[in-house]
Amino acid sequence: MAKEIERKFLVASDGWRQHADKGVRLRQAYVVTMEDRSVRVRIHGNKRARLTVKISKSALVRNEYEYDLPLEDARELLTQAIGIVIEKRRFRIPHKGFTWEVDVYEGALEGLTVAEVEMKRETDLPTLPAWLGREITGDRRYSNQALATEGLLEAQA
Repeated sequence: MAKEIERKFLVASDGWRQHADKGVRLRQAYVVTMEDRSVRVRIHGNKRARLTVKISKSALVRNEYEYDLPLEDARELLTQAIGIVIEKRRFRIPHKGFTWEVDVYEGALEGLTVAEVEMKRETDLPTLPAWLGREITGDRRYSNQALATEGLLEAQA
């Protein structure tokens, strides 16, 4: 089991693009959702797939269990999605000792761009890049689970 400790932000500008990698296309869906836990299937660039179980411990910390999944099984699970299949492109940006991930959503969520940084400890204090907007850590409206099952819900307001 791994612990996922992350902070999440809206993205205010395109300043991140000059330092980003080429990105990878992700398609993901939730096959089980509960208030504090979920089971997600994700296809990475049409090359590999993972099944992930997440159990929330707090707004900042979740227990996370990940397993490789045959690509054909993942494609079939996408057809069993609760809500929509999320489509996005993820870019990685190194910034002062941390790696930020910027998700540019496509399809039904086009226009939403979110950045997150994973930390080793809850007490880590990553330097915030200038291109970040408002912090949305713990705002469930921006969780991928809520975006898939409920849509944006005026989250950007």
